[in-house]
Amino acid sequence: MPIEVDALDHLVVNVKDAERSAVWYERILGMKRQDFDPGHGRAKRISMLFGNQKINLRPVTTDKQEWFTADHGAAGSDDLCFLTTATPQDVALHLKGCDVAIEEGPVEKQGARGTLISIYCRDPDGSLIEISSYKI
Repeated sequence: MPIEVDALDHLVVNVKDAERSAVWYERILGMKRQDFDPGHGRAKRISMLFGNQKINLRPVTTDKQEWFTADHGAAGSDDLCFLTTATPQDVALHLKGCDVAIEEGPVEKQGARGTLISIYCRDPDGSLIEISSYKI
């Protein structure tokens, strides 16, 4: 019998500087920083918590022995979509107030549950960040 997944717990985002990225994700997207010890003598790590999920920030300079992860990690190669209850207008105002350039939007896109209104920007490494709310 095949398995069926029903949620996403966490993602690993490859970054050049985990400290710089943590500040950005906290300031721009309102995520909560959590430092944790993975054990087994490995270096401490940084997670960014939001909703029931988290992002682990992996410095690309980290040795593969130190961090069990994908074969080809490159900072700035992610394309992530985050949901918010804020209006697209409020998102745009917030980004402008934080001096974050809007790449595109607001525009309609197709999400997992219907039509999204999305605004796009980039994180410090150049990964594409989509901030969206479902169209009512």
